[in-house]
Amino acid sequence: MSDVKDPSRSHGRLSIRASLQPRGLMEEPRVVKGAWTAKVITLFPDAFPGTLGLSLTGKALDFGLWRLEAIDLRTFGEGKHRNVDDTPAGGGAGMVLRADVVDAALRHARVGTPVDQTRWPVIYLSPRGRPFDQATARQLAACDGVTLLCGRFEGVDQRVLDHHQVLEISLGDFVLTGGEIAAQALLDATIRLLPGVLGNAASTEEESFSEGLLEHPQYTRPTVWEGQEIPAVLQSGNHAEIAKWRRAQSEALTRARRPDLWEKLGR
Repeated sequence: MSDVKDPSRSHGRLSIRASLQPRGLMEEPRVVKGAWTAKVITLFPDAFPGTLGLSLTGKALDFGLWRLEAIDLRTFGEGKHRNVDDTPAGGGAGMVLRADVVDAALRHARVGTPVDQTRWPVIYLSPRGRPFDQATARQLAACDGVTLLCGRFEGVDQRVLDHHQVLEISLGDFVLTGGEIAAQALLDATIRLLPGVLGNAASTEEESFSEGLLEHPQYTRPTVWEGQEIPAVLQSGNHAEIAKWRRAQSEALTRARRPDLWEKLGR
């Protein structure tokens, strides 16, 4: 669309932005080649980076370990008021995001990305999608990047989802007012798996779901709190026994709290 102006907002200290003002050589921001990139199509671009701009993911964003582009869906809207939705075909409550509007946004997001969607998936956050899990987070972290479509209202015209072979992913069996919170959760789970983000690869190997089990209980100082003492085995210095205890705790928690996971493990 020729009249679309600045449909995206890039986040990250090392992303480059066009400017009419000359800048000194030392001030020119750089693009980190090959940085994992998230493109988020949303009616609320100001919601990003949100919590992703804090703590470790925020630092990683600042240092260019990953990049974020928030694409404002409204700029692709039709008419004077930039309409993005219309009433559902066949009647019913609410509104549905238009196929032509979402198509324009997806085409914009596609620029500069691989055609192969195994390298750059396009995902619609939807309660009817396949459940998001740690294995999916690892798959996404191994890609070049991802494009996320945040829905609103009653959803998105099915035709545009089919046309672009959009993958639908759900955070769980509940409904949110929009996909922005779900997108941030998905990105957080994925970005922390990128090389250099956490700084300690072992932490991602020992946490919940890394082996299909819930994580074991954690303890720290003080040794005694409110009359409760840290389990003696954790203070023994016997690493083999500690590992054995932690494994047993993970198995017991998974069996009690997530029998569905326990069954998948064939226990």
